[in-house]
Amino acid sequence: MREFTFKELADITGGKIVAGSGDAVIDRISTDSREVIKGQLFIPIIGEVHDAHKFIPSAMENGCDAFFISREDMIDSVKDCNAILVDDTLKAMQRLAKFYLHSLNLKKVVVTGSIGKTSTRDMMHAILKEKFVTGCTMKNFNSDVGVPHTIFSFDDTMEAAVLEAGMDQPGDIDRLVEIIRPEIGIITYVGTSHIERLGSRENIFKAKMEVTNYFGKGNTLIINNDNDMLSTLTDDKEYEIVRAGSDEKDSYRVSDVDDFGEQGIEYTLTAGGKAYRVKLSIPGAHNALNSALAIAAGEKMGVSIEEAIRGLSKIELTGRRLNIRERDGIRVIDDTYNASPESMKSAVTTLMHTKAERRIAILGGINELGAMSDEGHYSVGRFVAQQDIDYLYTISEPAEAIWRGFVEGGGDPERAKHFDTKADFFKIMEGLFRDGDVILIKASRGRELEEVVEKIMEG
Repeated sequence: MREFTFKELADITGGKIVAGSGDAVIDRISTDSREVIKGQLFIPIIGEVHDAHKFIPSAMENGCDAFFISREDMIDSVKDCNAILVDDTLKAMQRLAKFYLHSLNLKKVVVTGSIGKTSTRDMMHAILKEKFVTGCTMKNFNSDVGVPHTIFSFDDTMEAAVLEAGMDQPGDIDRLVEIIRPEIGIITYVGTSHIERLGSRENIFKAKMEVTNYFGKGNTLIINNDNDMLSTLTDDKEYEIVRAGSDEKDSYRVSDVDDFGEQGIEYTLTAGGKAYRVKLSIPGAHNALNSALAIAAGEKMGVSIEEAIRGLSKIELTGRRLNIRERDGIRVIDDTYNASPESMKSAVTTLMHTKAERRIAILGGINELGAMSDEGHYSVGRFVAQQDIDYLYTISEPAEAIWRGFVEGGGDPERAKHFDTKADFFKIMEGLFRDGDVILIKASRGRELEEVVEKIMEG
């Protein structure tokens, strides 16, 4: 991030300098009072639970002397520092992020979707790095606060940026793309994630389409045309729509997918009248289509398909997504970051394509399904029942429907057991696994099944 004077900050945000000098300079931003240091601007965000203005004294103890504030009653507490009074600290942060991002004049792509957005973002980053100095969303910073943080990590050496847009409710993606103004948008999938808040898949579809809210001529939307919601889009838009899928009419067609379980996948990509064999070292057959979306965006941004395939060979995924870990001959597929019924079935498919003496699934609850919770979990159980799985263990109350779907779907009840809590499962875990086992562990992040992963790794 470049330096900003306080006068510039006030002009950009519409704020008023209420302490210190307009010549004071900052070159970094923080919203965490525990990490902020001198030279950084501390921005206290007012959230649903905490008003971070209360952490200003502790930030000052760490040496910080530069602040945005939105409460006039805090002016006296920062009178010996440099401070700008703004109408809303989060909005001021977003205005500054928008100004800074557009000053860098980058090629920009935004990735969103019910599932697959972070993996696709990572693929997009790997592809663009073959040709451009590329910035990318940090960790899982895809929110109102996270996206500005990512933008502030960029510098003037960068030529392109890949940003991820998450959402909890309508309007979330709109706020993010208003800041970013991307040339290209990617929608990976419209599923059931967040249906508890949005009420229907149709509403989820509308919310995802907010990525196009500022599109016009010269913009491109790249979609998964195999998704039943996205395939309804017509080509009569002002912007261009590029389709990736399994149909012969799709501009980027995926076919002949070979799934090698934990070893990755290979598939044929047909585009522009030519066929390419693409090899990915990351597991999951669904990643064939995700990578096709990224390749399509890369080509739009000036990266050839050959260059994109080379970039994909170097990819590293973020977080606990189909991460393979091993101890004493026991392999764990750690996919504990997030879950939906669709992604859980896909992960089970990956497990079934992985070489093993025994294949074991430990599945937890899926959050934010609302009234569809029982139906969604039950469908996963019915799906698992059709696989040649050795053992199924379900953990947490909602996941009982997975167990029930498995048994009622024809699965062997002697090979499945439900546990209401992780503590109950831990009681029977000793001696449960052996050399040659491959264990899939998957649930929504809030279920904290990474604790099960760590218990297995600890032996």
